[in-house]
Amino acid sequence: MMNTSARSSTNRRGQFWLVLSLVAALSPAGCGEAAPSEPVQPTGTISEAAERYLDELVGIMRDYSINRLRIDWGAFRTSVLAFARDAQNISDTYPAIRVALSLLGDGHSSFPPPTGEVIYVPNRTCRGSGASTPTLPESIGYVKVRSFSGSAVQATYYANQLQGAIASADRDGLIGWIVDLRGNGGGNMWPMLAGVGPVLGEGVVGYFIDPTGAEAVWEYRDGASWSGGYVMKQVDSAYRLRTERPRVAVLTDNGIASSGEATVIAFRGRPDTRSFGMPTCGLSTANYAFAMSDGASLNLTVSTMADRDRTPYGDVIRPDEVLLDPVPRAIAWLESGVQRSRAEPPSPRYH
Repeated sequence: MMNTSARSSTNRRGQFWLVLSLVAALSPAGCGEAAPSEPVQPTGTISEAAERYLDELVGIMRDYSINRLRIDWGAFRTSVLAFARDAQNISDTYPAIRVALSLLGDGHSSFPPPTGEVIYVPNRTCRGSGASTPTLPESIGYVKVRSFSGSAVQATYYANQLQGAIASADRDGLIGWIVDLRGNGGGNMWPMLAGVGPVLGEGVVGYFIDPTGAEAVWEYRDGASWSGGYVMKQVDSAYRLRTERPRVAVLTDNGIASSGEATVIAFRGRPDTRSFGMPTCGLSTANYAFAMSDGASLNLTVSTMADRDRTPYGDVIRPDEVLLDPVPRAIAWLESGVQRSRAEPPSPRYH
């Protein structure tokens, strides 16, 4: 997500998350929950411990937020402290932390305290289409990429299962693949990329770009997802398609967020690929988990996702063709590739 020097500095504070916990898990209503009303300003005197904690939090935001170059940090700190005037312990600062997240304005950062509910201030509504597995011709391969959030062991299992599903669906004579990301609310992008890698193909598939222009590259190769030259998730046994570099149709909807959007972006710019459906949720930014002094985490939005051509997103991703029911059109497009190849004259042979 950042250059080497920035990564070293950031690692002193926390774990490189890349990207985010499942959006829908942040609150019972998911990312469509309305932002809470501002708490009533208390009166009194804040303790030194509570003020230090808020200064720690605001300092991380000031140094690493995706919006850090656009915020007046003096006014920001004053506004945050105004909602913690009589805070005596760390838990008393939580209303002020909610205000800080709201003032950041990224709609993606969150604060999971050591105990209790995650503090999160969404600024958009994400609604999946609820689409079921489509009925497809035998000539089309299909893989569903679902959201994932879990341990490292569970992530390996997820990636292995996803590649296993691709291996089971692969057969001779396929004219292309449908990659169905509808309803993928996010989680951990790395097992998603590692799992779908055989269809995605090897090479650079995207970037994180921070406000200063520093980049970290995403790749799929050798059965693993990579970032900045490091393996993020590796499958146990990499699968290769019977027909490499196939034509791919990607299905999208408004329920795709965060890491789900990263997977959509990984297919952008891929040759012989087209997307169909509805625009995504619009959380195509990356979070980093900063460890706080009390064991809490600040999951802070620090960079924008960009595709393999370095086209930045950071908001909704519009498919190539906007459709409520994308499956028939996706099938027709895949089939058109066969018709096109049959219509093309054979290459000349020279002796």
